[in-house]
Amino acid sequence: MRDTDNETRRRVREGDREVFAQLYEQFARAVYNHALRLTGDWSTAEEVMSETFLAAWQARARVEEDGGTLLPWLLGIATHKAGNARRAHGRRQGFLARQPRPDAQEDFAPEAAGRIDDARRLRAVHASLDRLRRQEREVLALCVWGGLDYQQTAEALGVAVGTVRSRLSRARRRLAALAEEGMERPGARGEMTGEAVTAALTVGERPA
Repeated sequence: MRDTDNETRRRVREGDREVFAQLYEQFARAVYNHALRLTGDWSTAEEVMSETFLAAWQARARVEEDGGTLLPWLLGIATHKAGNARRAHGRRQGFLARQPRPDAQEDFAPEAAGRIDDARRLRAVHASLDRLRRQEREVLALCVWGGLDYQQTAEALGVAVGTVRSRLSRARRRLAALAEEGMERPGARGEMTGEAVTAALTVGERPA
């Protein structure tokens, strides 16, 4: 498998469009899910995924020919792009918060209600993750949800393996504390907090 991965690296480095298209088919879902976990927004995750593969193609000449799967490289780019998207989203939200609110127009169609519920749960999950430090969110997304090992996560983030281990340990302790806090808090808000933290361990699939 490593020989196959290294052949893919060599051909991507040389600008083989067919192999790069295969790389997209293989890893687009993983990149999208990673972006969704970091941004908490489906459309933003789509943009991050597109920007990731565009940036990867533009940076193909810097791919090393030996190193195994290119997934850590792609997720590292996606992590950077997601960080940019989060900052841009924060600026937009700040602007919108200063504008007069339009009258709410509710749509009670079943499919609309389903989308609202999905969005509500995703926002709750992301709000829980936002209580982690950025570095902890990134390691959690790469190591736990992305399925990368410590070495691959270190490669994606450009840090030492020991740093990955310590960040992941802190993230897990913090999520456990948040889950306990949510379970102890009475009422729907507390239930949602506990549910959201638990869901944070699996969230990532595109809604139907």
